[in-house]
Formats: sequence, structure tokens, C-alpha cells
Amino acid sequence: MMINPVAYIYNYANGDYALWHKTEQHIEKAIPLYTKEQLHPRVKMTKNQHKQFESYKVDKNNFYHFWQSLLVDEVSLLKEFSERELMFVWLDEELIEIVPNMKWFVRSKETNRTEYNDFLLIDSERIHGWYPFVDKKIATQFDTKEQAEQWTNPLTEAVQLPVEGE
Repeated sequence: MMINPVAYIYNYANGDYALWHKTEQHIEKAIPLYTKEQLHPRVKMTKNQHKQFESYKVDKNNFYHFWQSLLVDEVSLLKEFSERELMFVWLDEELIEIVPNMKWFVRSKETNRTEYNDFLLIDSERIHGWYPFVDKKIATQFDTKEQAEQWTNPLTEAVQLPVEGE
């Protein structure tokens, strides 16, 4: 996705400069300034993180209460996001981008006869079976790529996929 600059600066041959909000002419010689993403950075949160953020914002006009909630909570969003990011989204919630919760899975590299990949199911630290891609809740989910790769072999791979049902 291309992010368009908010403004351009153009250096004329005589040494003069001009600033434009939008430009059609000489765009190849214009220097882009301050993209929208730079001015309004998006903060990516899962649905659960967004719910937690909303629970902190009991009083939308009381930033002190919001900040105190962050400091006393054991699973604080401060562990996941910087203070700057949290201040931006407290001021403008439109900067929040909801992303799906991602987990790591081990699946077969080749599809089975039903055109699905088989996914690993581990029970008590041993392989319990392989199941076709029907419901990711059945397959074993790993938090890190390294954990998933411990269970791979030449016929399988570790993949990161969104978790359904959130």
C-alpha cells in the first residue's frame, strides 16, 4: 500500500523553494514531506488488547485514571505497547488497527486427498494425530516459531495463521 505524502517541497533552478499540499506538476522533482503514517501512526492491537484498552478508558476525559489503570494491572498493555503509542490511541481511537491473533501451527507441506493440509495435534507431549484443516482449535497452537519448529520434519512446516473465533 502506497502512503501519499501530506505535502511536497520543490526546489526551483534559481534556488527558490515552494511548498505544496498536493502537486501534479514536477512530482518527480518534488520532495515528499510527512506521510500520513508518520503524522498519525497506526497501533496494531488484537481484539483482546482492544477490549482491555477500552476497559481502562472508563472516563474518556480522565487520562490520569487511564494511566493509573495501566500501571497497576499485571497484564498491562505497557508490556506490549510504548507509552507514546498508548497516548496516541487514547487521544484518537481511529489510530487503532485491529489485527487477528496469530499463532504458529505445524502442518503438512503437501495437501491430502481432500485438498487440505494436515495439522498436528499433540497430546501429553507426544503426537496424537494429524487432522485436516477444518478447525484450528483442534490443532496444537504454538506461541513462537521456535516452539513449532521443534515438531517439524522434512514433510512438515511451521506456519503462522490467524486464530479463528476471536
